Amino acid sequence: MKKFAAVGLALACVLLGFAACNKSAGNGSENALSLIPTDTQGVVVIDIHKAMTTAIADKAIKESQEFQKYQEFIKETGIDPQKDIDFAAIGISGIGKSGESSGAGVGVISLKYNKDTLLAKFKAKATDVKEANYEGVTLYTAREGNGQKPVWGAFLDDSRIVLGTETSVKAVIDVFAKKADNIYKNAGMAALFKTANKKAMIWCAFDFPPDMMKNVASSTPMMSDVAGVKALLAYFDYANKSLQLEIKAIGGDADKNKKLADALIGFKALGGMASGDKPEVGELLNKIEISSAPDSVKIFANVPEDLLNKLSATAQKTVEEKIAGAKSEEKKDEKKEEKKEVKK
Repeated sequence: MKKFAAVGLALACVLLGFAACNKSAGNGSENALSLIPTDTQGVVVIDIHKAMTTAIADKAIKESQEFQKYQEFIKETGIDPQKDIDFAAIGISGIGKSGESSGAGVGVISLKYNKDTLLAKFKAKATDVKEANYEGVTLYTAREGNGQKPVWGAFLDDSRIVLGTETSVKAVIDVFAKKADNIYKNAGMAALFKTANKKAMIWCAFDFPPDMMKNVASSTPMMSDVAGVKALLAYFDYANKSLQLEIKAIGGDADKNKKLADALIGFKALGGMASGDKPEVGELLNKIEISSAPDSVKIFANVPEDLLNKLSATAQKTVEEKIAGAKSEEKKDEKKEEKKEVKK
């Protein structure tokens, strides 16, 4: 178990990206979110349609070096991610009072698919496939690799699939069979849903266990100002050729929240100093606004598409340089080995 995993998961949700598309299930995020169990401590909801109907995403798919494999996937599974996948709702639980996580989670995907085609593909690619029955629903399981925990899944109906651990998949099936309550019966999460930006491309909500952030703060002096945080809301959206990002830490009081905001502004300044010969990174940092209120601390950024393209080019160049460097080192090692062989 890793410290601060809960915080990491909450912040990581804003970085998530999914291949996706045209709505087909017809009921929006509710079609997937309504099956998440009531004891869930956090959710990440992805409007896959909105994500991949953006011009920038469509361009990235078609210009990708993996585009041929993408087309092969469509042919083999009968699923076109740009036409057939609707929403995904990911539920996260098992977050402890000290910020550690058991890694428990479940995902419900709303999409249009052919069960027979998808199941045949799964059985052809997976290893050690087993079937079981639970509440009239067939469960399928397969191992990811040697020593890895098995992945469980089930076809719930003609528009929803669930994936996760055995326990989490069964919990979703209990909700599906109306034998257990869904997440809307969780008072803490339901309260967060009222102010969440549910129209965003990706949004998430986390209701932390009591005193969790106090324990995190006490174990790490640099994080002392997060002690009052009780929950987190975030969203990631794309509109008017700009990417919007907002993270809101909820809780604390006016004084603690101002201190936390000031600390974050300080980290932002350090990042700007470290950006060096990458002006686009400094430009990105300048787009980040940090503010505090009596009940929250907010980080907001509105990043235009042209800056996103600059950042993408920089990232690609960095990757290419690392690959080239690695190949150069390999060649040096090969020459050393050749010299050793000659000496022998």
